Amino acid sequence: MCTSGKTCPTQGSKDVHEALKKGAAEHGLKGIVRINHAGCMNQCGHGPMVVVYPDDVWYAGVDREGAQRILEEHVIGGKPVDALRHVAPPGDNKLVD
Repeated sequence: MCTSGKTCPTQGSKDVHEALKKGAAEHGLKGIVRINHAGCMNQCGHGPMVVVYPDDVWYAGVDREGAQRILEEHVIGGKPVDALRHVAPPGDNKLVD
């Protein structure tokens, strides 16, 4: 998940990262699922951004509630959360620089 760059940190990415780490541990996923800090994903203004690999599903505008949904519905349940999905053309898709 993006926790750096110009916009994600101002959009609450550190809180979302914390929620994902805590939620993964609460669901017994520690050591199975990795919640990583990432640098800028060139989607500035759409954040906080979360990407689930190996599925290559991108999420935008994720808050603490969205983080919980991603964990429960996608990571555990195997079904992406369509309401939070970010589908953009390849390359930079920044709303702000």
